[in-house]
Amino acid sequence: MKEMYETLGVRKDITDMVKQAEIVLQPELKKIDALADYQSLKVLNAFHKYQVSEIHMRSTTGYGYDDIGRDTIEKVFAEVLGAEDCLVRNQFISGSHALTVCFFALLRPGDTLLSISGEPYDTLHQVIGIAENPSSLASYDIQYEQIDLVNDAFDIPRIQERLRESKVKVIEIQRSKGYSSRKSIGIEQIKEVIRKIREVDSDVIIMVDNCYCEFVNEIEPTQVGADIMVGSLIKNLGGGIAPNGAYIAGRKDLVELAAERLTVPGEGKEVGPSLGVNKSLLQGLFFAPTVVASSLKTAILASYLLEQLGYTVEPRYCDSRADIVQMITFGTPDDLIHYCQGIQMGSFIDAHSIPIPGDMPGYEDQIIMASGSFTQGSSIELSCDGPIRPPYIAYMQGALTYPAGKLGVMKAISYLLENR
Repeated sequence: MKEMYETLGVRKDITDMVKQAEIVLQPELKKIDALADYQSLKVLNAFHKYQVSEIHMRSTTGYGYDDIGRDTIEKVFAEVLGAEDCLVRNQFISGSHALTVCFFALLRPGDTLLSISGEPYDTLHQVIGIAENPSSLASYDIQYEQIDLVNDAFDIPRIQERLRESKVKVIEIQRSKGYSSRKSIGIEQIKEVIRKIREVDSDVIIMVDNCYCEFVNEIEPTQVGADIMVGSLIKNLGGGIAPNGAYIAGRKDLVELAAERLTVPGEGKEVGPSLGVNKSLLQGLFFAPTVVASSLKTAILASYLLEQLGYTVEPRYCDSRADIVQMITFGTPDDLIHYCQGIQMGSFIDAHSIPIPGDMPGYEDQIIMASGSFTQGSSIELSCDGPIRPPYIAYMQGALTYPAGKLGVMKAISYLLENR
C-alpha cells in the first residue's frame, strides 16, 4: 500500500490524516449507509411493481413507436420520484436542455417566470434572457423576475407580496448552489415555501431544478407539493451508467406539455427511440443509491480534511446535505487550480491531462474543470470545477465508489500542499 500511495503521489501525512478522519467520521458515514439501504429498497419495489424484465432492455429505432422498455422506465422513475408521470429520454443532451424544454413548454408570450432562489445557474442565463440571446425566453416576450435568498432562506414575505401584485405563471427553484456561495436548498425548506406559496396562489406552477439532489434525502420535491421537477442522468439518478439524458417528473399534464415540446405536438411521449439505452438507464437507476452514497461519503471526507487544513467549506462534514456538491473556498486562484488539477491526477480516466482555466460555452468567467470521467461531463463521477473569480471556490461532486473518491481527494490535497 505504501509503495502504491507513493506511486500515486499521495503524501504519508495525508494517508495518516485520512485514517484518523475516518474514525471521527464513522457516525456520519453510517448515516449514509442507512440512506443507501432505504433508497435501494425504494428502487427495488418500483422494479417489482412494474415487473421489469429482459424485454424492457430491448432497443427501438426510428420513431420509437411502442417502446415498452422506454414506457416502463418512465413508470419506474415516476414511482421512485413520487410523481404522477415522468419523461426519461436520451434525447435530452443535459440537465440544462431539460430545464430549457420545461421552460418553453410551460411558458407563453406575456407570462412571467419568477425565480425565488436568486439568479439561476450560468448556463441558463442565455436561455432566460439574463444574457442576450435571440432564442431566449425574453425574445418571446416572457418576463423574468427573481427574488434573492436572505441568509440562505426563502424571502417568504417578499414572495407572497409579489404573488399578490400580479399573475406569475411559473415559480422556479434551483436547489443546488450552482457557482454561487449560498447553501443548497433542503427538502424541508422546499416544503415550507410551497405551503406559503399556496396560501396566496393555488394555481402557479412550482418547478424545481433538482439536479445533484436526488437520493440525498428520503423524499423528493414532487412529494412535498412541487408540480414538476427536472434532473440530469449524468448526475445522481444515472448512477454513472447512463451515457446521457435527463428526466422531467411531476403532474401528468405538465409532463405531457414537456414531451410535446421535446418531440412533436400531438405525439409527445409516444415517440422517441431508445436506441439501445434502456439497459443503461435501468442499471444506472439500480446503482444510483450506492453511487450517491459514495459521492456523499467522499464529500464528507473532503469537507473534514480541508477544514482541518484551514479552508472554509460548505457544508461542513457534520451538516445535513441537500445535494452531492462540496464547496471549498480557497481564497487564491493558485490553490483552486492546484486542487482541481490534483483531482484530475487522481482520476481513472485522463489522469495524465492537466486542466487549465479556459472559456466554456454558457459561462462568463474562465472555468477550471477537472473531470476524469468515463462519460464526458458526468458530475456523478468525481469531478471538481470552479470559476476563476474571487473568492476562488471549488465545487466538488461525485465518486462512483468511495475508495475511488477517497484516493482522488488524497491525491488532490497532496498536490495542493506540494504547490502551496
